[in-house]
Amino acid sequence: MRFEDHCRESAFFFGKPFDEVHRWLDEFAGSKEYGMRHRKKRHHLQGIEDVRMKWGDLAASAARQHIISDLLMEGWKETDRFPFDENDYVGMGFF
Repeated sequence: MRFEDHCRESAFFFGKPFDEVHRWLDEFAGSKEYGMRHRKKRHHLQGIEDVRMKWGDLAASAARQHIISDLLMEGWKETDRFPFDENDYVGMGFF
């Protein structure tokens, strides 16, 4: 999902776009080292807790929605368990 789409989704569900959260979650996107495999860095429960520490509970909810939207694009289903951290994310077959 594109940055603008994540911001629009957050504004709809949470009343504000949470630009800073989406930028932080996708900070490594397109980098030489990670490319689209950047999601393993922060798209998991530990990433959500990091967001909670930085910006609070509502921002953590926006982060969770961002991650769910991206995981769904990877073939994850809402009945699947949620990845815990980077190693778990990769272990589940995501990159």
